Amino acid sequence: MSNEIQLREEIEQLRETIRKNEIVIADLSAPIIPSIIPSTILVPLTGALTNERFSSIQTKILTRIQTEKADTVIIDFTAITYREIDQLGMEHLGDRITQLRDSLRLMGVETIFTGFSSGLVQEMVKSNIDTSQFVVHSTFRTGLQYLMKKKGLKFVEVQPN
Repeated sequence: MSNEIQLREEIEQLRETIRKNEIVIADLSAPIIPSIIPSTILVPLTGALTNERFSSIQTKILTRIQTEKADTVIIDFTAITYREIDQLGMEHLGDRITQLRDSLRLMGVETIFTGFSSGLVQEMVKSNIDTSQFVVHSTFRTGLQYLMKKKGLKFVEVQPN
């Protein structure tokens, strides 16, 4: 009987370790990074996008908007290919992106999407995803440049003395 109790305790410890590791993985796969551009957060996405995961990412972003007092979110899809969204499906991806953008808009936050790959763009077009209301830039860099110009900011190179 003692071995059975010990085995149950070990199993419960392993389950708890798995739960903790899943939280760490979720945080790392969609980090929310305060930007050097004032009132802006950056969200580089990686890994498979499932419906559950997208819901988690959306909740995380909406929560951080308030704590960071952000008025802009840049969501970068550079590491996302068609394979990563295959389980979610293109139509659902379009719906989820639109819901995220609309939720942020209701909070007074502009959403900038960057880094859609050519393959992902082709699939989005084939799926008739309406991106006409999205602010989209091909790269993270061009998204930042757009935002800096919009906010009247410039990088100034300082020469060492």
